[in-house]
Amino acid sequence: MPCGEDWLSHPLGIVQGFFAQNGVNPDWEKKVIEYFKEKLKENNAPKWVPSLNEVPLHYLKPNSFVKFRCMIQDMFDPEFYMGVYETVNQNTKAHVLHFGKYRDVAECGPQQELDLNSPRNTTLERQTFYCVPVPGESTWVKEAYVNANQARVSPSTSYTPSRHKRSYEDDDDMDLQPNKQKDQHAGARQAGEKGPACLVKVYEDWDCFKVNDILELYGILSVDPVLSILNNDERDASALLDPMECTDTAEEQRVHSPPASLVPRIHVILAQKLQHINPLLPACLNKEESKTFVSSFMSELSPVRAELLGFLTHALLGDSLAAEYLILHLISTVYTRRDVLPLGKFTVNLSGCPRNSTFTEHLYRIIQHLVPASFRLQMTIENMNHLKFIPHKDYTANRLVSGLLQLPSNTSLVIDETLLEQGQLDTPGVHNVTALSNLITWQKVDYDFSYHQMEFPCNINVFITSEGRSLLPADCQIHLQPQLIPPNMEEYMNSLLSAVLPSVLNKFRIYLTLLRFLEYSISDEITKAVEDDFVEMRKNDPQSITADDLHQLLVVARCLSLSAGQTTLSRERWLRAKQLESLRRTRLQQQKCVNGNEL
Repeated sequence: MPCGEDWLSHPLGIVQGFFAQNGVNPDWEKKVIEYFKEKLKENNAPKWVPSLNEVPLHYLKPNSFVKFRCMIQDMFDPEFYMGVYETVNQNTKAHVLHFGKYRDVAECGPQQELDLNSPRNTTLERQTFYCVPVPGESTWVKEAYVNANQARVSPSTSYTPSRHKRSYEDDDDMDLQPNKQKDQHAGARQAGEKGPACLVKVYEDWDCFKVNDILELYGILSVDPVLSILNNDERDASALLDPMECTDTAEEQRVHSPPASLVPRIHVILAQKLQHINPLLPACLNKEESKTFVSSFMSELSPVRAELLGFLTHALLGDSLAAEYLILHLISTVYTRRDVLPLGKFTVNLSGCPRNSTFTEHLYRIIQHLVPASFRLQMTIENMNHLKFIPHKDYTANRLVSGLLQLPSNTSLVIDETLLEQGQLDTPGVHNVTALSNLITWQKVDYDFSYHQMEFPCNINVFITSEGRSLLPADCQIHLQPQLIPPNMEEYMNSLLSAVLPSVLNKFRIYLTLLRFLEYSISDEITKAVEDDFVEMRKNDPQSITADDLHQLLVVARCLSLSAGQTTLSRERWLRAKQLESLRRTRLQQQKCVNGNEL
């Protein structure tokens, strides 16, 4: 274990040391941050820091140094706190200065009293984020983080928790909603994401962060029992807290000061926005030290792609063309926005999926094994009418109530339309369909702030499984042509997964995450060739080739190039993209002839 265990178990002691040396000189705060930065560079130190994602809260010591991988679900208003305050000893009349940073409660000894009128008191500002574990995070991601960590925490013999040992999942009010306003979508979320929610106190550069960002935080855990007293309407406790904060409504105070035994606070010392959550890759791919990893993996890309294509062909019941399109879809990403248009998105509708079959459920399981975060939306009339898709602002509690579509960037959203029966969509159902359509078309979700809508851009990979053509807009429809129908779908899919070596599965996972972040460009020469080609195609078939078709061809060509590890478009890849699109269209035409106008 890294030496100096004190910084892990008693970080406030370290902070106190810097404060005592430097007094009111603000340099002490920078020195604290530098100290912990340096500590985390030593001897794999991050692996020794207990994580709230993995360790039950009642196993962690209050005021210890912890980490947390999370998504910002809401941002509260900035709050004032006492950065420096003075106490007076009632017996000796001695005056002592204290720091308020990284603390919720003013520290006073038995004979000490807060001197609110001291000219040496300073008031500072901090921001509070309401953070939750990454929605839809895959089991393999969680397991990889657990295995990498060496902080094996067990209940300490020297520390007896005063808190009731209950799990986050057990608490119905975990998401801080008023009793009668609990999210109806809670059951539709995947298991394991409910807790631990945290109130995260940020002291520096909070303007860099926004709602739905994924963060890795390092900071000091605060679970002071006094924070729970507030929740029980015992207002006397507020005297111990910052005197600045007593203007909230009762409802707002309940929401913003939930019991610390359920919603701990983390006072952030270091915060990093994560580019991705795949634990098999370096956290930041554009850093110099990551380049060796990237170039080494790129050198063995070809066999990985071939094996992944084979694996997905089996998952898609022998359909290799659908497998090609699934690979292109999984590595697609919004790489830029031109005005309101998100460029690079590639929503795929896999039609021809059997109804009343477990095929789509198992296909989703395969996708879950490959991507770091995903969510399956079962598109039934009941779900569309009753689930909350859009986050909305609760003005009484002054907080954002989450919805199903509040997902972080790079999440795979699989919409299963094969479950849709005949029935009537009511007004909320129509709004939910509109929300899905806007997400697919514009890569944005309009959050409901009652008096207005607020647009939140996103980057969500949407994959739709359906029997006929999807009711939702899609960039590309590929009709499934199974080459085999397994007598037992579950057995077939399970044996497919168990046949893949874990090392090969990990290569698939690296491949699909890494290729999304590669830079890509088209040379002037190829641009000219593509334009000439398009003019020629229009001459031959002016009715069916449109500007939208050209745009789609360019997206297919982009993903196809990246899937082969090529960061610029070649003539060969352009021709292959045209060939794939031609095969896909021919298949759709054949299906139309068989089924009339169903497609």
